[in-house]
Amino acid sequence: MTLHIHQFMCLTDNFGVLLHDSETGATASVDAPEAGPILAALEQKGWRLTDVLVTHHHADHVQGIPALRASYPDLRVVAPKKDSGRIASIDFAVAEGDVTRVGGFEAVVLETPGHTSGHIAYWFEDDDLLFAGDTLFAMGCGRVFETPMQVMWSSLVKLAGLPGETQVYCGHEYTLANGRFALSVDPENELLQRRVEEVEGMRSRAQATLPTTIQLELATNPFLRAEDPAIQRVLGMSGSDPAEVFAELRERKNRA
Repeated sequence: MTLHIHQFMCLTDNFGVLLHDSETGATASVDAPEAGPILAALEQKGWRLTDVLVTHHHADHVQGIPALRASYPDLRVVAPKKDSGRIASIDFAVAEGDVTRVGGFEAVVLETPGHTSGHIAYWFEDDDLLFAGDTLFAMGCGRVFETPMQVMWSSLVKLAGLPGETQVYCGHEYTLANGRFALSVDPENELLQRRVEEVEGMRSRAQATLPTTIQLELATNPFLRAEDPAIQRVLGMSGSDPAEVFAELRERKNRA
């Protein structure tokens, strides 16, 4: 079996992602930011949409579902159980540890609250793939809207504990802005410096900067490195609780 991944842009900066099982023909869209580009990508690939894997309730992740269902009446919508009152037409509501499938491929549901209280991620453990939605970004993380900062920090710690080779797909193309902020709080990190240079080149050529990996994020993403003495020193928070350091990082990024 082969799991094909096709990534493309929706709206202004949302990523659309299709997962296709070549053996069964099953195809899933991770979230549904905008129906038009998703339908166009399906037509281009010659794939038939069978599933939508929803990470959270925000409109820019679910607003395409009605039009997709109109084109594919048998579509199966999988979404977080804790958001079941905020997402219409859910077929399967899932929570921590539940398993969902795309054809022959299996994903474990990870609850990752913070950006929203019901946010989830999909971890294809056997395939080293994570679809993180708006919890973890390349060199960044999502804004914290519906929970205390500590909750988001705990979600990031959970994702940081996945195998380093795990490829990470995120909800938005925010990498360059995130990288520039990361340099402001981790200026001596040589790997980060090189990564930002590479990302600048990629964006100048309109290339997508994803996927990333857990290993790369652990080395260059300040939001996963709140325990790092160098970052704490730049913030004037040496020896502080990592959750408090994370909160300060997120507040600074909010103002950036």
